[in-house]
Amino acid sequence: MNDLHERFAGPARDALPRLTAAERAVVVRELDELEHGDHGGNSLLDGLRKVAAQVPERLYTNSAEVLLRMHEIAGSGNLQSNLSSLSLVRACFALGLVDDGDGGGPAELVVGRGHIAPAFYAEHYVRGALPFAPLATLHQDGLTGVVHRDLGFRNTMRYSLGVGVAQAVSLAWELTRRGEDRKVVCLAGDGELHEGAAFEALRFAHDAGLTNLVLVVDANAKGIEPLAKPVNTGYLSAYLGRLMEVDGCDDWAVEAALGALLTLPGPAVLVCRTRKGDHSFKPAGAAAAAGPVSFASTAGRMLAAHQERTGRDLAVFTPDMAARFGLRGHVPYTNTGLAETLTVGMTLSLPDDTTKVVATDAMYYMDSMSMLTEATTSVRNLLVLAGRSWGAWGGAHNATNLLGLLLHTRVYEPVTAAEFAACLDRLGRDPATTHVVSMVDAKFAPPARDCAADIDAGVWLTPPGGAPAAPDAVVVTFGYAGVLVDEANRDLGVPHLHCAALDPRLGPADLGVLSRARRILSVEYNGADGGFGERLRSEHLLPVEVHAVRRDIANRVHQRQLPLHGMSVGMLRERLAALLESREAGHAPAHA
Repeated sequence: MNDLHERFAGPARDALPRLTAAERAVVVRELDELEHGDHGGNSLLDGLRKVAAQVPERLYTNSAEVLLRMHEIAGSGNLQSNLSSLSLVRACFALGLVDDGDGGGPAELVVGRGHIAPAFYAEHYVRGALPFAPLATLHQDGLTGVVHRDLGFRNTMRYSLGVGVAQAVSLAWELTRRGEDRKVVCLAGDGELHEGAAFEALRFAHDAGLTNLVLVVDANAKGIEPLAKPVNTGYLSAYLGRLMEVDGCDDWAVEAALGALLTLPGPAVLVCRTRKGDHSFKPAGAAAAAGPVSFASTAGRMLAAHQERTGRDLAVFTPDMAARFGLRGHVPYTNTGLAETLTVGMTLSLPDDTTKVVATDAMYYMDSMSMLTEATTSVRNLLVLAGRSWGAWGGAHNATNLLGLLLHTRVYEPVTAAEFAACLDRLGRDPATTHVVSMVDAKFAPPARDCAADIDAGVWLTPPGGAPAAPDAVVVTFGYAGVLVDEANRDLGVPHLHCAALDPRLGPADLGVLSRARRILSVEYNGADGGFGERLRSEHLLPVEVHAVRRDIANRVHQRQLPLHGMSVGMLRERLAALLESREAGHAPAHA
């Protein structure tokens, strides 16, 4: 089976029920070509071009229509961000900036707004360079939603927003150092320019005297939330000199302006005034559909309940994540834009008795680790709400573990409102310790019991029973993994100890049960290396087997993440059933 067929055939077939009749007919022909044709080449994109050439029918001739269909089929994504930058993307194609692999275009292109990759795919499609089948797999195990080297982005954005500007400056500096007269074009957003890395990079470009950088800004006055003020063109022109402004929704105007800046000497800025609707795509009718909300989005309501119950002064800061945590309408908050380091820095000089809340994201707090380290050693009453997304947006899978390595820090992952409240109460009793609360972006029914009575201990969701004999097997979980195991374990009855603390302080009774068990399985959805099970093993010398995420979380929606990492309820049920088999402790393989 060739690589293209292996990557796209399964997700494309899964998408067939969501396609129109015309789309299904084309995709079936393309899948047949994927399976039987010869698509060898230098890159994934080369192979897809060959498929497109063999099935040349274009269902759509407007890339805006293609973008809408991609998001409708996927049921998720950043449609409005892609539409906002679509004229910029079209100009990049028209001017030859989209790389064909040979680096022979008029300039190097860095897409700092990495999540607009679907706009490039859509334009490739209408120009005949991509088949339709991959487009139907966006966020569904096939086509990645962010720029990637395999799909035509030679200078792939490597991490979060803001780093694209730094990457462009790095490339411009290297070309200058080598004496090459070649420009670098960086596509950025006005929200992205709030990032500290972007400020630092532009300052360096000015101080280093770089003359080959062209910064193109999609100025739509929105990040996830509306920006407090429009982009400051004064500082951009102060650092980069020549500045032009155009209607960013006018294809011809954008192409003409960018083309001119490529030919004129010196660095420059092109500000494209665009429009953007709601950040996250919602299929038609989704707003009216009733159902549970993600646990993370209940944080605002739970913070308000804590403030009402305790009367404590609350200062909440977030880098454009208010919707993520459901803050609006529940607690006052300050949006720092995408300035994640500043978000932590805003807590440094507040009164000791004020509860400081930093509501951030698994990707953002990784960027602000140095400031967070400073805060954990000097700030009292600091609560970090660490958003943990296993969808198309999120950070490294072991970020929860990494935060647990900081001095003066305790990490928790509550799965009930009572556990969340217990974390805040503990902070009130121990204000010198930063409390990191991992907030899962998942919808689930809370377990019947929790650790609220002692947030540092554990609770048996499935008790071990009263018999003094050693249990055959025990499963121990941290945070959200407990919800998954609780459901998988309902018909099996494996004794199940749930903990909300990453480093639990278990009592003698619980440790006694664990020490007598012939097999102990730790199920964790927060990464294995140095994680929950490893802490149990090193702290208490228990023969713990670990069933955990063994590689980084992929760019897929949550319901597809679970089976990918052996965490679906059915797969966990099989793992628990195998645990009950009579084998020597420690010899069963962990999930890989």
